[in-house]
Amino acid sequence: MIAMKIVRSWFILVLTALPAVSDAQNSHPVDLAAARSLIARVVPSNAADFDVAAIPDSAGLDVFEVANVGSRVMLRGSSGVAIASALNWYLEHVAGVNASLPLTPITLPTPLPRVTAPVHVSTRYRVRYFFNYCTFSYSMAWWNWSDWQPMIDWMALKGINAPLAVTGQEAVWRSVLGDFGFSRKQIGDFIVGPAYLPWGWMANIDGLGGPLPDSWIDSHIKLEQQILSRERSLGMTPVLQGFTGHVPQSITQVIPGTKIRRTGDWSAGFSGTWFLDPQDSLFQRMGRKFVEKQTELFGTDHLYAADPFNEIDPPSNDSTFLAEMGGAIYNGMHSADTSATWVIQAWFLVYGKKFWQDPQAEALLGAVPDDHMLVLDLWGDRSPGWKVRHAFYGKPWIWNVLYNLGGKVSVNGDLPQIAANLDTAIRSPEKGRMEGLGMTMEGLGTNPIVPDFVFDQVWRDTVPDVNAWTRDYVTHRYGRYNASAWSAWQLLLETAFRSSAQTGNFLAERPQFYVKGRAYRTEPIAPYDERIVARALDSLLAAAPALGNNDAYRYDVVNLARQVLGQLGLPLVNQLQAAYEARDRAKLVATEGEIESLLRDLDTLVGTRQEFLLGRWIADAKRWGTTDDERRLYEWNARNIITLWGNKCTEGENDDLNLYAFKEWEGMFTGYFLPRWEAFFKDLNASLGSGKPFDRAPFAVASCKWEQSWSHATTPTFRTKPAGDAVGTAERLVKKWRR
Repeated sequence: MIAMKIVRSWFILVLTALPAVSDAQNSHPVDLAAARSLIARVVPSNAADFDVAAIPDSAGLDVFEVANVGSRVMLRGSSGVAIASALNWYLEHVAGVNASLPLTPITLPTPLPRVTAPVHVSTRYRVRYFFNYCTFSYSMAWWNWSDWQPMIDWMALKGINAPLAVTGQEAVWRSVLGDFGFSRKQIGDFIVGPAYLPWGWMANIDGLGGPLPDSWIDSHIKLEQQILSRERSLGMTPVLQGFTGHVPQSITQVIPGTKIRRTGDWSAGFSGTWFLDPQDSLFQRMGRKFVEKQTELFGTDHLYAADPFNEIDPPSNDSTFLAEMGGAIYNGMHSADTSATWVIQAWFLVYGKKFWQDPQAEALLGAVPDDHMLVLDLWGDRSPGWKVRHAFYGKPWIWNVLYNLGGKVSVNGDLPQIAANLDTAIRSPEKGRMEGLGMTMEGLGTNPIVPDFVFDQVWRDTVPDVNAWTRDYVTHRYGRYNASAWSAWQLLLETAFRSSAQTGNFLAERPQFYVKGRAYRTEPIAPYDERIVARALDSLLAAAPALGNNDAYRYDVVNLARQVLGQLGLPLVNQLQAAYEARDRAKLVATEGEIESLLRDLDTLVGTRQEFLLGRWIADAKRWGTTDDERRLYEWNARNIITLWGNKCTEGENDDLNLYAFKEWEGMFTGYFLPRWEAFFKDLNASLGSGKPFDRAPFAVASCKWEQSWSHATTPTFRTKPAGDAVGTAERLVKKWRR
């Protein structure tokens, strides 16, 4: 039996008795059947050993209790989420098991480890938020119900009670625009493709990746209804969409006389979009219709996300105009739902801080009653907005961790800074109405320790020591303590997990020689000694005899080996440049061979894990298609979003978001990165042969055209299942490439 550890910084009271409490004592009845179903999914072999019951909350804040009743484990909670969190607490603190992403069924020993003393745990956070709009593209664009179910279970286990839930929004838009007289073509020109939906919702772009087929829209109505039903059954209050005023430019043709304005260009390289003038009465009518149509389709929990100026500046900095915008957006929600609360990302206040000074920010936010707005401080881990915007002028707000941009694959996450910034927010007398915490990462998956650490804080009153917490985490993650594994993680805590940089492989860049001081999407220069990370990999591999059967361990080995081997890319390119400049053809050809070999080996390495398969991403996209044309459209969306992002090449370069969401996946290394480097090698060798200096400009033009053709291609096909032994492959390749 594994002894339960009582952690001082948790809100825990040891109880002498836990009397039964009926559902009726809760202001919001707890769906115990839904809680039991979650337990059956999470621990299917042991579900019969758990009982559940409802208890009252504490002044609107969730609480849970864990105790043994006879031979069974009793989980009591003030909501389905609280009961799920009780299960998670038992798994970690009694059974010594970690439930991380991606969540898979957990098998516990029989009989179950006993709880040595009953506990009562409460939270200080009314709201526990999850997701970024971008997550719905970079990670979840192609998810179906089988993907969503374990995600929702994981959220409940971690205490999340307010997830962003914007799947299926395109159906609301189709209905609203149709009611106002827009043609099918006008609607199709406005709504973006499936990989780009978040930026349509945030008013950054129109039409890119579309037109969106009706079959997609219809199928995602059903999917959103399934998502919301499950989330609500567990006591979550999903955040749906509100109307921001963003409309098709064609509205002036459909409704002559409509007053519209254009935003500034999106800084990512796209032209501005159009929105209704806040003084036009149509703004209120359309805002009301939007909420009404959405409620017909999906119901409501009275939380509406609306971000009118995400990375785009309004056409005026006049405070009166901005107050009118704020009022128009809120009043549109309120006219349809008097309980409406506007949920707004404060990212625009950080990203556009030159425009959004105090008068402008306070004008927009101040147009809404304090208790009817919830502000998401999106980047609390690195650039807390609450500090520079006076805790958002009296509005309730949520502290969030962003940490991942573009869903890029990188071992990173500044845990000490996350801990320090959260601790500062909790302790500060200037924090105002901080009422929750959450995560707003743009991509899921590659560093499960980060979300596990953040949401572990839901049930604590003080932020724990990162090293001590991580030691327990690693023990739970691998199912036992191992000295070599812990030594590896200590080295990672000194380096990759003290870094916010998403350090990647320079070979993912459009081929070029490295220029010192230039910003690269791959962030190829790590802000730490890469040799220490290589030592961490050696130490982790030394634990293979003891931990090799653990799936989380195998994943960590592959991900860390990918990181270490990927850091060889830039030195090889520098070696290539030196050979070219020295006109040493033999060295040039030899280095070209090394780069090709490294890319092929990285493909083989990550191909041992399903999390890193390009073929799976594309297949998941195509499964939504009902015709060949639809499947081709979805495949283009899937390929383009992780490469060029946009659809144009300008003077041989491209939209500013090229490679913003690049992936270090099997299929990408040899199917996308390698052909471009082979073309680069060909031009370098031709340059040496002709004696003419290499000119990158025509190469960039040709490369961009090739990249566009790659996005439109449907061949070759890529594997959808992993192949090979993860640990054995990592060991072999580390030995091969040891420098």
